[in-house]
Amino acid sequence: TGKELIAQAIHQNSNRARQAFVPVHCAALAANLLESELFGHEKGAFTGATERRIGRFESADGGTLFLDEIGEIDASTQVKLLRFLETRSFERLGSSKSVKVDVRLVCATNRNLTEMAKTGEFREDLLYRLNVVTIQLPALRQRPEDLVILLNHYINFFADENEVEPVVLAQSALNVLRAYSWPGNIRELRNFCENIVVLKRGSEVTEYDLDAKYNAVLEAETSSQMLSISPSLSKEENEKRLLRNALIKANGNRTKAADLMGISRRTLHRKITQWPELDVGK
Repeated sequence: TGKELIAQAIHQNSNRARQAFVPVHCAALAANLLESELFGHEKGAFTGATERRIGRFESADGGTLFLDEIGEIDASTQVKLLRFLETRSFERLGSSKSVKVDVRLVCATNRNLTEMAKTGEFREDLLYRLNVVTIQLPALRQRPEDLVILLNHYINFFADENEVEPVVLAQSALNVLRAYSWPGNIRELRNFCENIVVLKRGSEVTEYDLDAKYNAVLEAETSSQMLSISPSLSKEENEKRLLRNALIKANGNRTKAADLMGISRRTLHRKITQWPELDVGK
């Protein structure tokens, strides 16, 4: 969803912009390594610690530390993180000397920390200390109006990077990509764009050039189960998805799309006026 990009934007638009922005992907580090990675260690702190190591908190002194997937950190690291938030200081592993740093902490997660706190997986007091300003980032599937903008951006980006002509997405391909849910969000979209730029090299891309997984989604969603409701989406998001799929199946013909939905053409027109991103012809 672009969590790290948002964190970088916060950093770059603050008075800390001239200092370091240090990202840490907590889920990528084993529990026995995470504490040392964040807070550092002294020589001899554990087997293999042959020299002092500065942790990410010290590296980010004066700047911003971004902890991605904060919900994955172990109980021991949670305690040490809570203590830092209360005192703005910490001890390296193997040391009793406090190190004080000035760090803005930005955290991100795709898990429900409130529910985790209820089950004891995440410390409730740590959640309260972290939860100062919250920004909800919608998934790519909830931002259909952004899809074409992002596709054009990354197609041009990878065309420049590979010194080839950018591909052109035909309307049929765009219809398929709009119907796809993009579970991998921006990262998946980037990889898709790099793939087609490298393989197609300046040619037009139609629905037949796309991987079967994209077409399979459109075929499934525009079949007799087209009117199924996803419990993970809001009522408005479900309505948008169903209307968009009907328009795609009808190849943009509003009368046919209205018939598929069992609504009047006037109602459909009003909905498209309300949500212009639904118009598959755009």
